[in-house]
Amino acid sequence: MTTYLVAGFVIALANLLPAFAPPTWSILVYFVFKEHMNPALLVVLGVSCATLGRSGLALTFRKISPRLPRGYVTNLEQLGSRIKTDSKSTWGLLFLFFLSPISSAQLFEAAGIIRNIALRPLLMAFALGRVISYSFYVSSASALSSTSLGELIAREITSPAAIALQVALIVGLITLGNVKWKSEP
Repeated sequence: MTTYLVAGFVIALANLLPAFAPPTWSILVYFVFKEHMNPALLVVLGVSCATLGRSGLALTFRKISPRLPRGYVTNLEQLGSRIKTDSKSTWGLLFLFFLSPISSAQLFEAAGIIRNIALRPLLMAFALGRVISYSFYVSSASALSSTSLGELIAREITSPAAIALQVALIVGLITLGNVKWKSEP
């Protein structure tokens, strides 16, 4: 039981961090390899704690947005207005949160800054998408836990490429907020 509490805490904390946290799938894989936890229970725990952490991240950015540069926040809010007025954009946003192959931290940071976007549908899309992806990762890790592939995965999580991807995503978030998203008439 203690191992599940530790796993849940680590997953929630990693998803609360704005950058440089290991991806949740890698934490799940770690616990499969090292602790041999129940795969189904680990997926449920992972989805729940990741969603809780991302919710906290978005709400934190919603709270600190008045302290961010006004022009940056205004640009993101104009983007939010464009998304809300176009149903294709709304569905595209939900799909992005559902099946995003990239780190979702910056997506939730931006969603938190954009006050006119409801977080609940994004969190639901995120959770549903993570049920699928985490199930794949955990079941694959369970099947491969007795091979040396686990060591390879553990090395790749902290690779320079993984760190560079996080830096690129942060730059992308900053760039997104500096685009002047003028509302359509």
